[in-house]
Amino acid sequence: MLVIGVAGTELTAQERDWLQHDACAGVILFTRNFASKAQVGELAAAIREAAPRPQLICVDQEGGRVQRFRPGYSALPPLEEFGKRFASDREGALRLAEEHAWLMANEVRASGVDLSFAPVVDLGRGNLAIGNRAFSDDPAIVAEFTRAYVRGMHAAGMAATLKHFPGHGSVKADTHFDDAVDPRTLDELRATDLIPFVAGIEAKADAVMMAHVAYPAVAPEPAGYSKRWIEEILRREMGFRGVVFSDDIGMKAAFSAGGVKARIDAHYDAGCDVVLVCHPELVEESLQAVESRVLNTAAVIGLIGRGAMGWDGLLADDRYGTARSRIEGLA
Repeated sequence: MLVIGVAGTELTAQERDWLQHDACAGVILFTRNFASKAQVGELAAAIREAAPRPQLICVDQEGGRVQRFRPGYSALPPLEEFGKRFASDREGALRLAEEHAWLMANEVRASGVDLSFAPVVDLGRGNLAIGNRAFSDDPAIVAEFTRAYVRGMHAAGMAATLKHFPGHGSVKADTHFDDAVDPRTLDELRATDLIPFVAGIEAKADAVMMAHVAYPAVAPEPAGYSKRWIEEILRREMGFRGVVFSDDIGMKAAFSAGGVKARIDAHYDAGCDVVLVCHPELVEESLQAVESRVLNTAAVIGLIGRGAMGWDGLLADDRYGTARSRIEGLA
């Protein structure tokens, strides 16, 4: 299945046609798709109305510099803020991270959006794309925050997505713009970057997003194209039974597989359930690329939110104002 990007704040006729395709499982929203809380809700409703089957509507609402919905939403601090507090107030930092997750997830769901791709469980070790999106450089600390964050998202009724497997934080290159190669062995990765993913899986995270990073000591291709990483390590060794998402196939580091069809085929052949096509200009070709494939139409159904309280219900919840005040005080 594909999760696609759309161009603006309203659906075009072409985008409505894309939503009719059997392979279209959902839509990912960006800042370009946001004008206001009311408009996001209207766009989400229009997506569902235009599609003949349930759609997973997604966003990256992490906090800090990666927060697509802003005016009218809580100003969410980056995850690094919680890691800074950990040494002096471990329990307090973990409680705040859980509250951040609860607040973020409730606001997103109140807008009619099912899923924020969170939490980032990469280590904060100098990657240009990750930066302060990471809780800490210490795997054991990130593991503790991972459990807390998954707990908070689940308390708000949102599925949790661990990203970017098997760990994007320890190699410098930003995969949006460059190829990224991490030379470490599997044993070294098990002792570091994989620790938070183990914790997240134990906490019953619902999905994992792959990294466009190559680990040649483990497998020759980037992780999202690798059966070794997905089928052998993530599924068989680590016991993960949830949904596996690719990262965006429009990122520079995804180009190593070839053209659009080659990228999509490589992800599916490796074991990904859902491929992200975030750039609207790639959607038409991507839909054509999956015409001959057997579709796993049930892959995302369990991630689609049900029973969100809406903004009126959220604003009436006594916990909301308190959580918003505490979390915005950190931003």
